[in-house]
Amino acid sequence: MSSVLFHDGQFFRDDKMLVGAGSRGLRYGDGVFETMKVNRGTIQLGSQHMDRLFAALQLLEFDCPGFFTSGYLLDKIKVLATRNGHASLGRIRLMVYRGNGGLYDPENHYPHHIIQSWALPPANHQWNENGMLLGIHRKAQKAADVLANCKTNNYLPYVMGALEAKRQKWNDALLMNTSGRVCEATIANIFLIQDRRLVTPSLPEGPVAGIMRQYLVRKITEYGYDLSEQPVTEEQLLGADEVFLTNSSYGIRWVGEIGAKKYTSHLTRAIYQEIIQPLFLSPSA
Repeated sequence: MSSVLFHDGQFFRDDKMLVGAGSRGLRYGDGVFETMKVNRGTIQLGSQHMDRLFAALQLLEFDCPGFFTSGYLLDKIKVLATRNGHASLGRIRLMVYRGNGGLYDPENHYPHHIIQSWALPPANHQWNENGMLLGIHRKAQKAADVLANCKTNNYLPYVMGALEAKRQKWNDALLMNTSGRVCEATIANIFLIQDRRLVTPSLPEGPVAGIMRQYLVRKITEYGYDLSEQPVTEEQLLGADEVFLTNSSYGIRWVGEIGAKKYTSHLTRAIYQEIIQPLFLSPSA
């Protein structure tokens, strides 16, 4: 069965051509996106995703009409996921982009939007028994600027990291910021554990302000774990006892190796069982 997508108020076949050569989204990456999970008919942490999206749209000076609200987008996501048969467990990508025009003369600042959905396998909700293999990408670095915490459509550092990860047969690549410190992975935030103390790069260091990261930082504190948001050096990374990645799709994935360094997963697994599994069972938490 073919899938459909939602674009600017209408449903189309997912192979529909939607933008032309004059699109600022195509020319300049002028826009932002959100990747979300539909779980048991609920958009997991949906309100947090909408808060991040609309903060980014305000930063990028989009002109949102009255109907373009969190409620409108969340409703269309659910309708699309249901139509495509992805409402039980699916991945959503919502992209908002500016329309036609040159750099200094956009036609307008209307938030054109595309919503797509895909099915996720049951393994998405399962603990990864085999630790991930990561490497460090050093060619493209992440600037810790005003855009760094947003998921913008200008994604080239992550593209470069993903190309190297595929070439090197890594599961993901770690990006460094322009100060030479650990920033994040291409599709996830990163946490370290040393002597049962958790550390994650602080937002001024340039990582995307991940929704699962935000959720976990809050929950970890509630559960009494010791957590610090701070700059993270490569030396700290390679000296850690455990490393794990987080994103909205898979929750937590523990890392088994980075280069010659091997990691354990004892505390990471406890955090998964205590915090992430309950979220999967009650996605609106």
